[in-house]
This record gives sequence, C-alpha cells and structure tokens, in this order.
Amino acid sequence: MEQVWNRKALLELSILTELGFGNWGLVIGDLAWIIGNWYWVIFFSTPSSPSSPSSPSPCPLVPYSPYLSSSCKKTMLNFNWGQRTYLMGVLNVTPDSFSDGGEFNKPLVALNQAVALTENGADIIDVGGQSTRPGAEQISLEEELERVLSVIEVIRPKINVPISVDTTRAKVAKAAVDAGANIVNDISGGTFDSLMFSTVAELKVPIVLMHIRGTPQTMQQMTDYQDVIKEISDFLSQQINAATAAGIEREKIIIDPGIGFAKNLEQNLEIFRRLTELKKLNSPILVGPSRKSFIGRILNQPDPKARVWGTAAACCAAIFNGADILRIHDVEQMRDVSMVADALMRTN
Repeated sequence: MEQVWNRKALLELSILTELGFGNWGLVIGDLAWIIGNWYWVIFFSTPSSPSSPSSPSPCPLVPYSPYLSSSCKKTMLNFNWGQRTYLMGVLNVTPDSFSDGGEFNKPLVALNQAVALTENGADIIDVGGQSTRPGAEQISLEEELERVLSVIEVIRPKINVPISVDTTRAKVAKAAVDAGANIVNDISGGTFDSLMFSTVAELKVPIVLMHIRGTPQTMQQMTDYQDVIKEISDFLSQQINAATAAGIEREKIIIDPGIGFAKNLEQNLEIFRRLTELKKLNSPILVGPSRKSFIGRILNQPDPKARVWGTAAACCAAIFNGADILRIHDVEQMRDVSMVADALMRTN
C-alpha cells in the first residue's frame, strides 16, 4: 500500500528529489510523463517480513520529507501550553461542509490550501472527510477513508506542521496516522466508536475530546441543559477517565467544549464567558468558533465567509478565558488577532 501511494504522490507532485536510503528499498523502472517529458519514476517501498510484522508508526518515514523521522512526535508536537495560542487550520475535504464544502476535496487543491494555511501561520492542519454540520448525513467508512487518505498522503511530504485527522471512526484514525497524521480530533469525545480509545492508545498520539449530545443529525434538538458548563465538564471528565483507562497518556488529551454542537446561541455565549471553569480538568483547551452560525445570528450575516471579524471577536474571548488552541478557517487574519490577544493577556 505504501508503495502505491508513494508512486501516486510522485506522479501528482513531480517530486523526484530528496530521496533517502536507510532501511527503504529502492525500485526504479516505471516511466511517467510529467510536464512534457518522460521520467523514470523512482519510489520507495517499506520492506516487510512475515516473521516480524510492522507496528503502527505515528510518523511513517516519507522519503521526500525532510521533516519526518523516528523522533518526529517529539519535534513536531512540542507545544508549550500557556505560552501562546496555537492555530489549527481547517482543511475540510468534503463536498458538504457548512462553510467551504467542495472547495478542497481534490488532493492537489487540498495541498495548495494546506501549504497556504501553513505559510499563513497554522500550527496544525486539521483534515476532515466527514461533514459534521447540523443535519449532515453519515458517509460510508470506505468513502471517508478515500477522502482523508488521498489528501494526507499528498500533503504530508509538503508541510512541516502536525496533521490532525477529524474523525469519529477508529479505523479512519489508524489509517490516517499510518499515513502521516499526528493527532486524532474526535468530535464525539470517543463515544461514537468503542474502539477509538484503544486504537489511539496503541498509536500513541494525542487526541482531542469534544463535547456533543446526539449526532450531527439530531444534536440541535438536544440543547436542554440545567447548567451547560457543568454538564460539558462532567462529560469531558468522564471521557478523560475512559481514555486514560484505555491506555492513552494523560498529557496527550486535549478537550473541546464543542461550540455549536448541541448548543443554542445563548449556550454558546455562556461557554465563552465561563470557559475558565474547564481549566480544572487540567487539559489544553481547544475552541472552534470559526464562521459558526451563532456569529451569523448576532451579525445577521447568513454568509459564513463574511463572519471573519465576528470570528475574531470570539477568538479574543476564547483566548482571554483560557483557550490554548483555536480551530479556524481564516488563519492569516486570526494569526494577527491571536498575536495581539496573547500580548495583551499572557504575561510571558
């Protein structure tokens, strides 16, 4: 499988340099027509032995990436929580996401966007193949795998920041990490797939646990809370305990209150006001306000892409109340916003 996708990446990206050796087997022989010339396609395949099955690697060696190595988890995931706000750039490879559905669901278009997000200041690229907008239909496992893997395999050699995979399925998480992803971002907090926690524990990668009620199809009918922050906190605490019991290291857990997921306008606003209460869970906090409908309601703005400055205000509120990571579409603008907010709020 690795042999196949390496050839595919070479053909699509015309990468015929930065080749390394080590334990990789070199195969030369296929002809490819690239930019008006014939080339020998040179690709690597990982030697396998029936007597020594390979263990899953969270950072598989990609021969034309100078950024990945056996120690890439340590070098790429070196976040100093509390020092500054980290930006997670959204890369939806779906045809139906609420804001940018259909824009980046081709591998080379997704590559261009991933590179642009990174150049604009993204610290993480979040790749998602399943839309989670209200009412979104669940796609098949095979379709999600195809969407996610075709993009991760193309962008991993070309960006030097961690990739997170936005999925609720353990099989997608494992395949994505095997292909080069570094973080699992689960909007269900590990509740949709009973194998998610054991899979992530085996992969030894960080996981984002988000609060949700119901599913994207039903969540907006499940907004009856007595105390929204207490119930979010109780849910996240429960899932942290379940994750650690399954073998996930405590320091690899990130929490997300789930803005817009089974919350109405007032509840979303209350989460921002009381975000500091989640600090007691002793996990980095991710907040995803980007372009969401609560901002559109406040601004009377139906176009998600016109909610940039409303998003900026929400990002400031999140930073001032303890957010460590912002999941956003408009990285260039939010980089400036977060830099100024950090300077105002963080004493270091």
